[in-house]
Amino acid sequence: MTEQAGRADDQRPVVIRIGNEELIVRRRYEVASIVNDLLIAVWFVVGSVLFFSPETETVGTWLFLLGSIELLIRPIIRLSRRVHLRRFSGDGPTEAAHDF
Repeated sequence: MTEQAGRADDQRPVVIRIGNEELIVRRRYEVASIVNDLLIAVWFVVGSVLFFSPETETVGTWLFLLGSIELLIRPIIRLSRRVHLRRFSGDGPTEAAHDF
């Protein structure tokens, strides 16, 4: 596979067909990072609310743990993106080096 073909494969969108509609996902690693960040926010907000009641503190604690695990996933996504792009091209990432 040539370097150009490797770049084209990385930039090719993921298309998910749902009935007559299509969901098109471009820049997979950026989207994965954004979804991960949203999940972190959800776990911590819901966990915080659950701490207001003694009956739901245990569930809140588990959601805080889940949010902490999601924080660990963020750098794994960033590292995967960089390793994946370097596998196809020796001259570094082709898109701007955003910290996402």
